[in-house]
Amino acid sequence: MRKFGLALIGLLCIVLCYFTLLSAEKAFRTNGQLPAAAGSAEGKLRLVLITKNLDTPFWDQIAKGALEQAEKEGADLEVWGSYGNNEEDFLEKIEVALYSKVDGIIVQGLDSEEFNDLTKIKASFHGIPVITVANDVPKEKSLRKTYVGSDQFLAGKMIAEQLMSDMGTAGKVVVMANVRHEYYQDQRLEGIHSVLDGYPNIDLILSETVELRKNILAETQEILNEYPGLNGFIALNADFASPMIQEISKRSQVEPYYIYSFDDGLESFKLFEQGKLDGIIKQAPEEMGSASVDLITNWLNDEALPLDMDGYLTDIRMLKVKEQR
Repeated sequence: MRKFGLALIGLLCIVLCYFTLLSAEKAFRTNGQLPAAAGSAEGKLRLVLITKNLDTPFWDQIAKGALEQAEKEGADLEVWGSYGNNEEDFLEKIEVALYSKVDGIIVQGLDSEEFNDLTKIKASFHGIPVITVANDVPKEKSLRKTYVGSDQFLAGKMIAEQLMSDMGTAGKVVVMANVRHEYYQDQRLEGIHSVLDGYPNIDLILSETVELRKNILAETQEILNEYPGLNGFIALNADFASPMIQEISKRSQVEPYYIYSFDDGLESFKLFEQGKLDGIIKQAPEEMGSASVDLITNWLNDEALPLDMDGYLTDIRMLKVKEQR
């Protein structure tokens, strides 16, 4: 009798666990915006573009290009993302997209173990192609199908060449970077080194901090105290430029310094138009969006096999302050 009672309790536990998991899965699947299959015409591709920088000028242009191309291709595309680099929310959006079984995912690359697990294991398991856009990740880590965006090594090289053209071949230059080594920022740094390492009279100082305004302000203050004879600054992470310039302005005018960055920051063009940045790398975000949708739809329709794993590079150019746009 005791054995029968234990067996009954065990059976009840199994049944309860089953319904609990079923409810949890249902709740998870309906959490957030999911592309609804019922809302799409039969055979219409369902795509999602995911970024961790929603509502920034750079990513708004990527979304614009992607949405326009999706309309041309007759595909449904939704733009998802998080605000203020909320990584946890960003990764959750990717996971939701995978479980909702969209046909394809276009996503801002993030070189982290969690991101690589999602794109290498879970995306492969569900048979969903992933294309990285604007920010890439090492292809061997994520198994993304391809990358669409700038040649970040070349972008770093172009900034270094412009710095030398403006400043000359001697001086002290600080490179501000995220303490977390994002792959695209490492590529930019390699490009800078490829030019400046050949000039012994240029002292390149790497400064790293977390991506919080108060930390960037404090780090800039410390740099100015430690290196009073500085000549220039390069913000590898474009969002570092604004607080960095704010702190410099407390000490002196920004004009004596040569300051450069990239156009993917929230305030990049505003700072450039104000003359606080001597130059920025202008990328082609709208082209990135349209090209990524074109490639993934062609691949899904068996019109582009295989995709080039090395990626598809979009246009970049150096904007100098005297040129404006």
